[in-house]
Amino acid sequence: MPQSLADITPPLKRLIIRSPNWIGDAIMATPAVRALARRFAAAHIAILAKPWVAQVFIDNPHVDEVVVYDSEGGHKGIAGRLRLGRQLRRNAYDGAILLPNAIDAALIFQAAKIPVRGGYDTAFRRPLLTHAVHCTREIKRRHQVRYYLTLLAALGAPAEEEHLELITGAEARQQANATLAASGIDADAPLLGINPGAAYGTAKRWHPERFAQVADRLQHEYGLQVLIFGSAGERPVAEAVVRLMHTPAINLAGRTRLDEAMAIIERCRLFITNDSGLMHVAAALKVPLVAIFGPTNAAVTRPWSLAASVVRDPVDCAPCMQRECPLGHHACMAYIDTKHVLRAARGYLA
Repeated sequence: MPQSLADITPPLKRLIIRSPNWIGDAIMATPAVRALARRFAAAHIAILAKPWVAQVFIDNPHVDEVVVYDSEGGHKGIAGRLRLGRQLRRNAYDGAILLPNAIDAALIFQAAKIPVRGGYDTAFRRPLLTHAVHCTREIKRRHQVRYYLTLLAALGAPAEEEHLELITGAEARQQANATLAASGIDADAPLLGINPGAAYGTAKRWHPERFAQVADRLQHEYGLQVLIFGSAGERPVAEAVVRLMHTPAINLAGRTRLDEAMAIIERCRLFITNDSGLMHVAAALKVPLVAIFGPTNAAVTRPWSLAASVVRDPVDCAPCMQRECPLGHHACMAYIDTKHVLRAARGYLA
C-alpha cells in the first residue's frame, strides 16, 4: 500500500488530476474528483483533460482550473507532449493523480517534474509513479465509479459520497433554450431524448428502425417531443432514425456543444440511449433513462443512477467488448425487441 498523500509534508498545495479521455468515463470520475477536493480542501485542484472532455469539469464546484490537453493539435507528438510538460512545470503542481490507465499520462507528469505522482500500476508505469496502487483483478471488475474511488481511497482520499456530479452552466442553459426555440419547441414541451449512436463502435448501436418505432410509440402515447442526440460523426445514424419515424422529430446530432447538449438532456422527461457518453450525462443529471447494452459490460459501465433501467439480452458471446461484431450479425442487439425497451420506458412515463 502506498503512503497516503495526506501524510506528505509539507502538505500538497497544488494538485492536478489527469482526466479519463471519454466523456462517460470522465463523468464517472466526478465522485473521485470530489473526494480528492474534500480531502485537500485547502489545495488548488486542476484537471488535465482532452478538449471534448473539458466541458464536463468547467462548472464543477470542486475544480479550480481546467487545463486542455490537445493531443491532436498543439500537444501532438513527442514535441507537443514535452511542450505540455513545460507548461505544467510552470504551473508548479506538487501532486498529480492519474485516472486513466495509459502510460502517456505518467510520462507527461514526469516530464512536468511533478514530485508526487499517484495512480494504478497499469501499462508498465510503476517506475514512473511515486505512489503506485496495485490494480488487482477484483478491482478491475468493479464499476468504473468505484474503480476510481478505490484508487483515491488507497492514496488517502476516501469518498464520503458516490453520486455523480455534473453542472450545467447558465450560458449553456440559455443556448439550449435558444436552440429549442429555434426548432419550434415550446418551453414547457415534454421532451424525449433518443441517442442512437455510440462512439466506441457499431456493435454498441441498437437498430435505427427500432429506435424509430419506440420513439413513434411513445410520442403517440404521451405526447412527447422527440429529440435525436449525437455527435457530428453520428449524424447519419440520427438522420436514419428521423427518416424511419412516422411522427416528427428534431435532429440535434452535430448541432450542439457538449455543454449545450447536457442542458437540453437535463430538460428531458426520459432518455433512451445506447451505452455511450450521453448515457452517463443523463445519469449524472438524474434524468430517467433506458440504456441498451450489447457487447459491453453493464456491471462495469451501467448508468450510475437509481432512475435507470438496463435492457440487454444475455447471449453467450456478450459481453465481448468488440467495437465491431466479429460474428457479423450483432446478436446481442438483434435479440432486444422494442417491447423490452417500451416496457422500461413506460415504467418512467406512467
